[in-house]
Order: sequence, then C-alpha cells, then structure tokens
Amino acid sequence: MSEKRAAELNPLVLAFVGDGVQTLYVRTRLVSASPAKSGALHTRASQVIKASAQARAAERLLSEFSESEADIYRRARNNHSAHKAKNADVGDYHKASGLEAVIGYLYLTGQEERLEYVLNAACKSGEE
Repeated sequence: MSEKRAAELNPLVLAFVGDGVQTLYVRTRLVSASPAKSGALHTRASQVIKASAQARAAERLLSEFSESEADIYRRARNNHSAHKAKNADVGDYHKASGLEAVIGYLYLTGQEERLEYVLNAACKSGEE
C-alpha cells in the first residue's frame, strides 16, 4: 500500500492492524525463545502487549518517530474511540493506540526494517 493511501486510513484502523502485527511478533518471539506452555506464553505476551507497556514504549520512541510516524501517532492518540480502556488508564490506552497505529502504518507500507526496529523497541520496553 502506498504511504499516501495508508496515511489516509482512519488511525484506529491502522491501530487495529498494528495490534495484530505486534501480537504476532511478540508471540513468535516468545515461542522462538522459550519452551514454555501456551498459558505461560500468553501471560508473558500479555505483559508486553498491555496498554501500559505500549504507552511506555510510545513515550520512549516518540522522539525517534519520523514526521509521518509522529503525525499518525498523534492522530490515533487523539482519536476518540467508542471502546473503553479495559484494565488500563485512559491516557495509556490512547498512547498505546498511537503506537499500534504507527506499527500498522509501517506494516501496510512495507517498511520492514523500520517496523522491526519499532517492534523490537516496544518489546524491550514491555519486558522491563
């Protein structure tokens, strides 16, 4: 998908895609590194993917975002969703949506190296 077309998508649609991409990335990373059973893997994945961990990652990455990434992050963070934050602070939920939107944007536009960098940095933030 072109960067222009991806940037025109609703930021929460980008976050929807980014959530799936990040979930698969984290699960793949965990399975590759651990012989644990699925329940334990799920618990560990949840610690990395939860809104508070994503919010911390977003705060750390924000200064490194390109202009287009920062714009997408802000649009998603400031977008008012009909969904309520489950088990999360509202501010963290919005920051997490911003990070997920950036991940979705990078995935849809095929920016694989940049996507890998952002996903890896987000994982490290979630593991701390």
